[in-house]
Amino acid sequence: MMSDLVIICAASGLLIVLSIVLLAGRGSFLIAGFNTMPKEGKEKYDAKALSKFIGKILLPIGVLLPLQGIERIAGWFVWVFLAVTLALVIFATVYVNTGNRFRN
Repeated sequence: MMSDLVIICAASGLLIVLSIVLLAGRGSFLIAGFNTMPKEGKEKYDAKALSKFIGKILLPIGVLLPLQGIERIAGWFVWVFLAVTLALVIFATVYVNTGNRFRN
């Protein structure tokens, strides 16, 4: 029981730290797909703006994750967390892949 909460809080802390790094405009090497692009491909994108956007998506997930520990008090929160996370992922996927928003 307590070990579950420790693991959830550790994962949450990691997500929050990663989001802070990304919000600072650094850490583009942490973004899947972007880090495997050739140098010529990376130059076509605004890495700082992309990093900040991904940081904004990760932060609410990292903040909401520890609230999974209150599942015994409010079991419905698991569904709220999943809905928020799914909505953020769908929004981010559509937003990043349409309109060439992060191209230089």
